[in-house]
Amino acid sequence: MKIGVASYNGEIISKHFGRSRYFVIFDIENGRVVKRELRENTFTAHARGECRENGPHEDGGHRGNHDHDGIIRALHDCEAVLCYGMGWRAAEDLKTAGIKACILTEDCGMDKAVQAYIEGKLKPADELFCRCHEDTVEE
Repeated sequence: MKIGVASYNGEIISKHFGRSRYFVIFDIENGRVVKRELRENTFTAHARGECRENGPHEDGGHRGNHDHDGIIRALHDCEAVLCYGMGWRAAEDLKTAGIKACILTEDCGMDKAVQAYIEGKLKPADELFCRCHEDTVEE
């Protein structure tokens, strides 16, 4: 099994999935990490510079298309992806592709987060995703 962890620098877990510069891929066998691989994020609109870094969140700050096909292809061999934050559209697209998106709710290092997933302590957290760009309006 492989678990992807979104990261700013290959060491620290990212606060936002799509803005991660890297993904650290943990290869797990018999409940133990046997290998790590660092994949540079060239797959998301944020990583390709298609979004304004500090654009207003209300209009999304987007200049480009936000499809998730590239990131899903890049993480296709992962059972799950761990990070501190993720937009709901990315989470839904990952889920459709059979990849669990898990949002960490407490500060921890990558090794501790991966171990928590291996032990079944992390579950997909559907209610924790950022919905700031959701098309529906609450009444």
